[in-house]
Amino acid sequence: MSKIITHETDLAIIGGGPAGLGAAIRAKASGVKNVLLIERSEELGGVLPQCIHNGFGLHYFKESLTGPAYTYKMLQDAQRAGVDFMTKTMAIRVDGENRITALNRDRLLEIRPKATILCMGCRERSFGALRIPGTRPAGIYTAGTAQRLINIEGKMPGKRVVILGSGDIGMIMARRLTLEGAKVLAVVEIMPFIGGLIRNEVQCLRDFHIPVYVSHTIKEVRGTDRIEKIVVTRVDQNRQYIPGTEIEFDADTLLISAGLIPENELSRMAGISMNAITGGPVVDNLWQTSTPGFFAGGNVVHVHDLADYASESAGMAAANAARYIDGDRSQDLDIEVAAGANIRYVVPNRISKLQETVSFYMRVTWPLADATVRIGDIYEKHFQFARPSEQIRIDLPTKELAHVHGQLIVSCEGERAV
Repeated sequence: MSKIITHETDLAIIGGGPAGLGAAIRAKASGVKNVLLIERSEELGGVLPQCIHNGFGLHYFKESLTGPAYTYKMLQDAQRAGVDFMTKTMAIRVDGENRITALNRDRLLEIRPKATILCMGCRERSFGALRIPGTRPAGIYTAGTAQRLINIEGKMPGKRVVILGSGDIGMIMARRLTLEGAKVLAVVEIMPFIGGLIRNEVQCLRDFHIPVYVSHTIKEVRGTDRIEKIVVTRVDQNRQYIPGTEIEFDADTLLISAGLIPENELSRMAGISMNAITGGPVVDNLWQTSTPGFFAGGNVVHVHDLADYASESAGMAAANAARYIDGDRSQDLDIEVAAGANIRYVVPNRISKLQETVSFYMRVTWPLADATVRIGDIYEKHFQFARPSEQIRIDLPTKELAHVHGQLIVSCEGERAV
């Protein structure tokens, strides 16, 4: 291997999915001269090139696009803006001094930016992480892997399928497999409510008469070379098996759609403080992390409902990174933002600077009807329904926060809907 090559730039962006592309476009629009986007894959777009269904771009481009079309439009915008790309380049190390070590083909690079935006996205929870009893035969996939097999490689993962988890990718794959001639025997969800967007529940499950078993989980997987049976059981409120409720499915395939985890190995290397609930970095309202010069956006901070929102939040990080590069390091406020009653998490985790607005992103813990979200005693908003599967965003003028001191608690009250 040749010697280490040093590369200097104003802004480095790690990750070329919808968040990374959104950050790069916004950074150039904010006046950053040299923007370098680093992507480990051969192609940009993250998982979007394999997402051939529409529904992308409704917020960001104001039109309904497929995943590949969304990627194409973003890539065009980034290229027109003059963003520099390094594909097939793996960032293998970062440190608190804002140095990035990357492997590019047969070269080792040391990239020295003035600021870095982390946009590594998220990954699916694996079968092994769920610790389901039984054998380990062939036929077990994450929903995203199955999606790539069908949409990119033209291969069917199986014919008789059970899906564990009602996340959006799992529901979309239930429809996709059905359209390709497979039989989706069941979608099994351990919670008493669906875990994905309502539109996907309707369009992908109800419209295709696919059975859904809420408050159920997989008790056992049986098979030798290939899955032969999957045993499903009902669970109580403590997620314990209820004897006598077992259902056996003659299946050859199991898809796992049990949630997404932000990719944050690099964040930890940089000494960034992490949020135990989201699995992502602790960020302020500038999308700045606890390590100076490091910003984060998209699903690496918390898992968004839509690619549009990942692009948007990373764009906010880029605009603030541009100010940081120009020397604006001022902080006007020091307000901790905390999750209160029925709020699983809220982002940002603190407010450090007065801007026009602060965008609060949050998820409720439990479905509520006639719900009211309160931000301290300065703001409240009513919702007919609030569901864990649907991210809530509230934009609040920062002038409302100018006289807040110490802590701001975000809560949600209403009637339980399950």
